[in-house]
Amino acid sequence: MIFICVKFKTKPDWSDRWLDLVEDFTAATRAEPKNLWFEWSRSVDDPTEFVLVEAFEDDGAEPHVNSDHFRKAMEGMPQALAETPRIFNTQVDQDGWSEMGELTVD
Repeated sequence: MIFICVKFKTKPDWSDRWLDLVEDFTAATRAEPKNLWFEWSRSVDDPTEFVLVEAFEDDGAEPHVNSDHFRKAMEGMPQALAETPRIFNTQVDQDGWSEMGELTVD
């Protein structure tokens, strides 16, 4: 699977509106047949930073970045960003989340 993590630093006046801005993009991406997950989190240390954790089947990233909703999001996001997002993108030999071995809950 392709695993991607992106940090988005928003302008302070956009921080409380960020999730509204990306709402359609999020819904459309989650509906893609090769999308495994697409999840937003907000930093507990910096309220202007959002982290996107996403994963696709091995052949799912190309259709994603070529989609209309991706293009539209890339056009709309810059107005709300304070800097270029930082990304971690890798391919892993795994199909989903595994349980943590060091901490288990019965």
